[in-house]
Amino acid sequence: MANFMLNKSVYKLVLFITFLKLSVSKDTLFPNETMSVLQTLVSESQVFELGFFRPGKSTNSFLGVRYKSTPDVIVWVANRNIPITDPQGVIFAVSGNGSGVISRGGSIIWSSKPLGVASNPVLKLLETGNLVVVDDARQGYIWQSFDYPTDTWLPGMKLVANGMDVGRETYLTSWNNSDDPSPGEFHFKIDNQGLPDLVVYRGETKIFRAGKWNGIHLTSLPPFPSPTVQVYLAFQGERLASVMEGPYNSSIFTRLQLDASGSLRRYTMSSTKDTWNHVFTFPTDKCDEYGYCGPYAICRIEKQQRCECFKGFSPKVQNDWDRQDWRGGCRRDEPLNCEAGDDFHEVTGVRYPDMLQFWMNMSMSLGECRALCLTNCSCTGYANPYITNGGSGCLMWLGDLIDIRELPGADSKQNIYIRLPWEPGSTTNLEKKMKKRRPSKLVLILVASGILLSGFIGGGILLMARRKRRALKANREDLELPIFKLATIVAATKDFSRENLIGEGGFGPVYKGNLSATEEIAVKRLSRTSQQGIKEFKNEVILIAKLQHRNLVRLLGCCIEGEERMLIYEYLKNKSLNYFVFDQNQRKLLTWPKRFDIIMGIARGLLYLHQDSRLKIIHRDLKTSNILLDGDLNPKISDFGLARIFGEGQCIARTRRVVGTYGYMAPEYAIDGKYSVKSDIFALGVILLEIVSGKKNRGFDHYDHFHSLLGHAWLLWKENNILELMDECLSNTFIESQVKRCIHVGLLCVQKFAEDRPIMSSVVFMLGTDGAVLPEPKEPGFFNERSPSCITITCQETLTITEMEAR
Repeated sequence: MANFMLNKSVYKLVLFITFLKLSVSKDTLFPNETMSVLQTLVSESQVFELGFFRPGKSTNSFLGVRYKSTPDVIVWVANRNIPITDPQGVIFAVSGNGSGVISRGGSIIWSSKPLGVASNPVLKLLETGNLVVVDDARQGYIWQSFDYPTDTWLPGMKLVANGMDVGRETYLTSWNNSDDPSPGEFHFKIDNQGLPDLVVYRGETKIFRAGKWNGIHLTSLPPFPSPTVQVYLAFQGERLASVMEGPYNSSIFTRLQLDASGSLRRYTMSSTKDTWNHVFTFPTDKCDEYGYCGPYAICRIEKQQRCECFKGFSPKVQNDWDRQDWRGGCRRDEPLNCEAGDDFHEVTGVRYPDMLQFWMNMSMSLGECRALCLTNCSCTGYANPYITNGGSGCLMWLGDLIDIRELPGADSKQNIYIRLPWEPGSTTNLEKKMKKRRPSKLVLILVASGILLSGFIGGGILLMARRKRRALKANREDLELPIFKLATIVAATKDFSRENLIGEGGFGPVYKGNLSATEEIAVKRLSRTSQQGIKEFKNEVILIAKLQHRNLVRLLGCCIEGEERMLIYEYLKNKSLNYFVFDQNQRKLLTWPKRFDIIMGIARGLLYLHQDSRLKIIHRDLKTSNILLDGDLNPKISDFGLARIFGEGQCIARTRRVVGTYGYMAPEYAIDGKYSVKSDIFALGVILLEIVSGKKNRGFDHYDHFHSLLGHAWLLWKENNILELMDECLSNTFIESQVKRCIHVGLLCVQKFAEDRPIMSSVVFMLGTDGAVLPEPKEPGFFNERSPSCITITCQETLTITEMEAR
């Protein structure tokens, strides 16, 4: 066995040598065994070893897996967030339930979390470098280190999007620095929007992406020189698991590391040598930096001026381009003319733009894709998603085209067609072919006569068709996303059958549908008796089509045919947040860590609406039933029918038509019709307190008083007894500091006066920062006690508003 804790002490060196003579290397640890800081587990092939180590110049100790022949290369760290300052008496063992545990004197320092309880667990270090716990009574691993990667990707390790295999998203996180393995600011993960992409993030910001999967490879990732090392992607519908490299190869070792600077570095080493060869570093050049040239420009690394506007575009700010600052990108020389007809410019051999707003169909031809793009005035470009089999499918971009680069030695099949206004006198490919044929004068005369005759006959028909198109266009104006046919939606929802009905709100009924065996949708159908109408329908389409965030529900399209008005969304199988939080059985599935993740997701989504999106959006109907949950219980804000756009510099607006939901409306909005970002923040505060307590604000009942949930929380705060608010089912999973911080922030958000409430950037900072100093909250809105009769029956407040619609 090897010693991970060598220092300059001669005494310890002698002790280590003595220990080597008395010990035999092994790869397995049984429940009745322990491993001290001087011991290791070594894989059967003698490639990997598990033990305690001190990184770089650090005096702290960590448990990790590394290569035995090159001990400075650490591939996995267990307690990366919990450094051991004093290793004296520290041991590692596998407990009876299958947890790996680092402890000292019976006190647990770190432990793993197995997927199930084991009856006879054994911990083993595999030849692949994967540390696993197996159990005779269960198939497969009940825990493995490959499910919790740190900064290194090994053959056989999976990066998982949407938590397909292990119930959680997995990705690489850089070390803080070479002396500190705690999580750094960089993440390397799968971005699975439409087509999978491997992306490096700094926090929430993309800094590099490998380029979308085109059916053969990730377009910007450097090619692997060895045929034994490949990229594998496994799909289940839109859910993707990715194995970066091929199966374990005992003759050549390979690894991919995300270093502390955010770069990806790939290394290989022969099993007969102890020297690593550096194969590549990604990014390879400036063109790999995300959005380096801005919208509607291409990065060409071989040219002196790297960024170049596409045909029909010019630099947005010429002075910036003169200074070689290209991030502002380009703008159109002439506006598009969707009514008169547009054209396309083909750009060959490129990494496709990022799919921020898009529409995709894998069964259409490229010609059909072009025709569909021309009918959608929001379509800015189209391409084949895959280049295999001569190209297949239709991918349309519905917004700015950003992060495009020239691919060195690229296959010319990876081409994009960028929309441009049609130029009078321009020659299309079809016209070029016709010119080559050079028809005779007689043929031309006959054709002209036929056209003239058919013009008289079809004139009436054409006029009627034009009127119908104008009427249809009037209905579809401003709708910047794909239009679904009614027949498609009828088939998908089984003719709007009761068995497909999954909900009903102010808009109307919501149905589950299946476009294909793997593509599920949710259809919101505007009912004739809907509390919302055409105005709200158009508002939701126009707004959400311009928004793109992981915590906002994704709108796939709409259907406008006859009297029908429908919105087609991604289907989220776990329904809404209120289904879990307020249900006696379902609430138990929301442990505190998951509730905190949901809180942070909602906050980030609202921050995007208020500050980070292209538009400043006030939601106006934020509530638990409008927070949908995906398969992994990640939150997505939905229902933008009542939302409003604020202009640059606009802080507040007023309406005589107050719309929203009792219990979530801010006082200044419910009483005076004034709304702003602070009215959304009030609603967020209510949601925070509801998530923590598992109780509804509206209709809250307490034996000591007649206050709402907000008033009850305020009384507990004044009594310095705020933990009493917490849902009792969280008693085994809660983190006290986080619970208190969430309640504190919730009370700050529901303060009576709007000017006292924090803005969203402050809310996100306060929620996510341990030790943040928070101001004292003031009295919440609607603090007055209600009449006892209002507790047992629906009690409507008297409001001095001309018109009010509340639910």
